[in-house]
Amino acid sequence: MLYKDVKTESIDANGVTFVYRKLGDPSKAVPIVFCNHLNANLDDWDPRIVNGFAAKHPVVTFDNRGVGASSGETPRTVEEMAEDAITFIKAMGFKEVYLFGFSLGGAVAQEVTLRQPQLVKKLILTGTGGAGAIGGDKITGIAYYNIFKSLVTFTEVRTYLFFTRTQNGKAEAKKFLARISERTENRDTKIAVSTLKAQLAAIHSYAIKQNPPDLSVIKQPTLVANGESDIMIPSINSAHLALEIPNSKLILYKDAGHGGVFQYGESFVKSVLEFLTD
Repeated sequence: MLYKDVKTESIDANGVTFVYRKLGDPSKAVPIVFCNHLNANLDDWDPRIVNGFAAKHPVVTFDNRGVGASSGETPRTVEEMAEDAITFIKAMGFKEVYLFGFSLGGAVAQEVTLRQPQLVKKLILTGTGGAGAIGGDKITGIAYYNIFKSLVTFTEVRTYLFFTRTQNGKAEAKKFLARISERTENRDTKIAVSTLKAQLAAIHSYAIKQNPPDLSVIKQPTLVANGESDIMIPSINSAHLALEIPNSKLILYKDAGHGGVFQYGESFVKSVLEFLTD
């Protein structure tokens, strides 16, 4: 079975109905739990990544509180989002997970690890930065500018936010958008404007945090990956994560932006599967 064909399920925990999808053999021990990016639901994960991971590990994607078809009000802080993610992971009965976070999801994954380190066996952080990230205070402006630009040009906003404007970047953007459109039935609920605003507020407050947490306390093996030209969260932040987290490895992809792990999907999947077997 492929990600485009799996059914959407739900689970109730702490007054929230979380929707999720799972793929892969659940008997293969530790699952990979995905934490999603800004303005994204279950349908926005690149199936090349999900299917690739699921070939070797059980995979679970989910909508956090107030996102997509999950119930409740979207939190306005990353810390609250992390608590909701912890609630979901525990409700699923997982004692330990590999945690994969992209962009906003990467910030959530860091907070989950800091708050409940026993839950996280290994950590994968992509297109993201730590609290107080360089340039993080500009994310809201960049997002709104490119949303407006996408409306004017009738172009999907991730074409601008996730990929470079080179010929290769534009071509890869089209391929990515085609892949996330593979699922044609039983798609997730679209993101509400209120959810986008709440997520942007959470990102902004996290980015300007005056006393960021000490990431050196994260002892889990960590893989950090990004494109070399990330306009959302400047790529220097990925290097900082790799320097701050003791047991970490950094991958930067050439001629790639915020969505570098999707552009280099095959290579990224291979690197992650090797990382998880070390």
